[in-house]
Amino acid sequence: MTTTEQPVSSSSARASRSDADLQRMAKDHLWMHFARQSVMEDGGGVPIIVKGEGHHIWDSKGKKYIDGLAGLFTVNAGHGRRRLAEVAAKQAEELAFFPIWSYAHPSAIELADRLAHYAPGDLNRVFFSTGGGEAVETAFKLAKYYWKLQGRPTKHKVISRAVAYHGTPQGALAITGIPAMKEMFEPVTPGGFRVPNTNYYRAKEAGFEGTVEAFGLWAANRIEEMIQFEGPETVAAVFLEPVQNSGGCFPPPPGYFQRVREICDKYDVLLVSDEVICAFGRIGNYFACDTYGFEPDMITCAKAMTSGYSPIGATIVNEKVYEPFKHGQTAFYHGYTFGGHPVSAAVALENLDIFEEERLNERVQENSPIFRQTLEKLHDLPIVGDVRGDGYFFGIELVKDKATRETFDDDESERLLRGFLSKALFDAGLYCRADDRGDPVIQLSPPLTIGPSEFDEIEQILRSVLTEAWTRL
Repeated sequence: MTTTEQPVSSSSARASRSDADLQRMAKDHLWMHFARQSVMEDGGGVPIIVKGEGHHIWDSKGKKYIDGLAGLFTVNAGHGRRRLAEVAAKQAEELAFFPIWSYAHPSAIELADRLAHYAPGDLNRVFFSTGGGEAVETAFKLAKYYWKLQGRPTKHKVISRAVAYHGTPQGALAITGIPAMKEMFEPVTPGGFRVPNTNYYRAKEAGFEGTVEAFGLWAANRIEEMIQFEGPETVAAVFLEPVQNSGGCFPPPPGYFQRVREICDKYDVLLVSDEVICAFGRIGNYFACDTYGFEPDMITCAKAMTSGYSPIGATIVNEKVYEPFKHGQTAFYHGYTFGGHPVSAAVALENLDIFEEERLNERVQENSPIFRQTLEKLHDLPIVGDVRGDGYFFGIELVKDKATRETFDDDESERLLRGFLSKALFDAGLYCRADDRGDPVIQLSPPLTIGPSEFDEIEQILRSVLTEAWTRL
């Protein structure tokens, strides 16, 4: 320890700790994820969230905020669900842990059955992990192994889209299309190749002019072009999010996924729908591939499966991919200690019960047009270039010049996003994401329990802060 103080472990002592005590301990010992540690090292401290209820969170100073990001695209059923905590406690008392390495337990079996029921077509087989990156890593390894079992071992490459985020494990990182996130870890797992994403707002910069429908076909055809360039006998899979997160919520143009499915079938390439964010109501269905009318060979999912109350992930595969493993001594030598954890699986089942009882998917379908219309009011601000997304998942792209769509340079983005917007939005009572992985964007992904009155409140906060941001440019 860096201090002479001994840690106090009693629950009563932990509950009575002051904000100053927590800030000191965080500064001395906590390494935050995807964050600049200098925030704490320079004495500025870090927001400490201590409570959640519904679509609100509270910090250690007692201030209340709208959770406009559902934690991290995760708390879809909302905070403070006592029944989920009670189910977790009950399962922990009965069977706190047992692996699914050659064994099984009821909650994992029942959850696999439930997910197979929700998944489209014959995606019937569920491989559990503990998070989204692991689910993607599983799909990558499985795709390569599947083709080896088919006697086609050269099919090992994977295609994904520019600026797309698919996770941080070495394999998933190879699929991620954000160079700045990979350069410090290179060499990463080989075999990842990139094609244009579906950002129609920036289509001209990608070399396309035309309707959004034509753009969808153009973007899909770049996948075929990449497969042909690399050689069909070297490409194992295409990984796509139904709505691409990184870069700011790029929805698929009409017909895009139908054309991608045709291409994958033509060249014997597996199609993976990465739904770590988009599954479980975010786009209005249990799986967003149903929203957009396509059937992948694999689905990766995590986050909102438990609404974040306990960690879990899954890779759901169709019967074609599973078939080689049904016979003889073939095994998939891959797994995680906590994959399909009894407590997490039990919580997931109860969480999905809440979805059905409260019709959360239907709620998103009904309210999404209102959410969009409310956010589109911000178009009258000179800094707002585009509002895009689907379901309860929207991005607001910020620009220097509305007419030319001129974006901000790196220094301007730094001052705008990290220097002002992130803190200003939080201080104004809205937790969301100001992101510069691509062009500067504000992302919103609130719990599925909110409605029109909360949409108005979010819009008013955004309007006030963005108006001030423009005066600072």
